[in-house]
Amino acid sequence: DSFCCSTMRKVQTESATGSVASKTVRTNLTVEIETIDFDIHGSVLSLKGRNIVENQFVKLGAYHTLQIGIQDKFTIAKQEWDSVSLLLVEQAGDPTQQADVATVIMHEGLAYVCLITNSTTHVRAKIESTIPRKRPNLPTAQHDKGVSKFFDQIIQAIERHVRFDIIKCVIVASPGFLKDQFFEYLCQQAAREEKRVFLENKGKFMLVHSSSGHKHALKEILADPMVVGKIANTKAAGEITALNDFYQMLKVDPSRAFYGVKHVNAAVEAFAVETLLISDALFRSRDLAERKRFVAIVDSVKENMGTVRIFSSLHVSGEQLTQLSGVAAILRFPIPEPDSDDDDADASDDEMETA
Repeated sequence: DSFCCSTMRKVQTESATGSVASKTVRTNLTVEIETIDFDIHGSVLSLKGRNIVENQFVKLGAYHTLQIGIQDKFTIAKQEWDSVSLLLVEQAGDPTQQADVATVIMHEGLAYVCLITNSTTHVRAKIESTIPRKRPNLPTAQHDKGVSKFFDQIIQAIERHVRFDIIKCVIVASPGFLKDQFFEYLCQQAAREEKRVFLENKGKFMLVHSSSGHKHALKEILADPMVVGKIANTKAAGEITALNDFYQMLKVDPSRAFYGVKHVNAAVEAFAVETLLISDALFRSRDLAERKRFVAIVDSVKENMGTVRIFSSLHVSGEQLTQLSGVAAILRFPIPEPDSDDDDADASDDEMETA
């Protein structure tokens, strides 16, 4: 793949007297990508490769690392755009504001405000605040003041990152009764300060218990039947429901629940796949032949009226699917399991002995 964007390059110039001067210039470079690195915290993508288009500052074949941030313009060219690549580009083009589920996960002094899209969980704000501890037989004024300040910071983060004209559900989760205290405080503040956005959308808030206030608690929250019922119409719940259906089928009728590349491929060849579950990490393999094989599986399932669910490895449901080799399928009808590699090897040995 080739990638073109604006970048900074340090260049050296030599004068007639032989003195060398260096300066940094902005120029457009096109590189053939060799290595990719992503800074999650800074949301910066680094692409290293050789320059493939003649440039007055950079020689052909010279290495350069392009850095792409949010909202930066770029052009990417591929020798072949397969159906999965085009689908992922279309999904990536959806802005975060299109997320229709928001979550606020907290315990005392720590909170995360997240937006959940159809494929990715975006942490939009992390709130950390020091809250004085309660002490026996002493006034609690300092503790109460610290809690109020903490709640105010969460409310500000919700106002800044959550669009209630799009959001269908705001899940507030915590251990104990902290979530209830926060929601009561939110309603009181909204009434006192006449914040209509909260008063008009109180029905969208849902209070849920979680084992902790850390981000990983999102997995158990989204598995809660009450939560799934609330967000059943959102695409975020679609992947979770599909994965739960697969696990249920694995318990009830294992012959209609396959996972692993060999087993799923056998089901595809038998036109037996009703729902395909596949991780987007498989389409990022450095092995072109392997990528094409998974694209062919997706295209075949779609052509035979099957449903394809592409899971993001950044989503909690995608992490679970990765533990199942990254690909699984619910079948329309049971088919025999393909022979394992060990069975094939044993059969070959028997043939050699017979010969």
